[in-house]
Amino acid sequence: MAGVLSHEEAMALIRQAQAGDAQALERMVGANLALVRSVCGRFAGRGCEMEELYQLGALGLVKAIRNFRVELNVRFSTYAVPMIMGEIRRFLRDDGPLSVSRRLKETAARAARAAETLRQLLLREPTLLEIAQALRCDEHELAMALESASAVASLDAPLSDADGGTLGDVVGEEQADAIDRMALREEIDQLPERDKKLIMLRYFRDWTQAQTARALGMTQVQVSRQEARILRRIREAMAPDAKEA
Repeated sequence: MAGVLSHEEAMALIRQAQAGDAQALERMVGANLALVRSVCGRFAGRGCEMEELYQLGALGLVKAIRNFRVELNVRFSTYAVPMIMGEIRRFLRDDGPLSVSRRLKETAARAARAAETLRQLLLREPTLLEIAQALRCDEHELAMALESASAVASLDAPLSDADGGTLGDVVGEEQADAIDRMALREEIDQLPERDKKLIMLRYFRDWTQAQTARALGMTQVQVSRQEARILRRIREAMAPDAKEA
């Protein structure tokens, strides 16, 4: 979401900001502050003041503007969201209250021992619920404990002697996948309600065109044609510079 900016205006401002234009940077930041607030809302209730989260998110936004590659052919927001979230998560992991809770660390240590015992008993990986039940603790608290105690691996660390790759290679691929998923979610959210329902039924509930037609009061031919139009619109929106064959 680049505020009232069109995709072309956003790309132009990013180019200018990357060339050192402070006014272009300020305008681009201002147009995306609603995006920062939206991301910060996901981290509410983690013991950090919202104003502090907002400042961290704004820092991530500036980094996204300075590092965005226009040739990616995606909306700026789909690149900015992981950067904003990453800035906040690094703070919570390295300096935030989650990293200093002894009780959570002790819970994580107990969970590791319980998980190993359950693996031997079940001959498979235990679920989070099974570990929580074994520890007689709340599932949510266990998830928080495991998150707070998770080790931070170096991005340059090799995955294995045979692979020849690094964790950074995998993270890069995963971020690209995340960007694609966020871009798709954003485009679906912007569809008219009837079109959104059609896509949800067809691709998220795996309904047939005939089932979807009955639910929406359409013919199967109408569903087929409308589905093709919606998918074409989404493809063009996710790759704004792409030309139809």
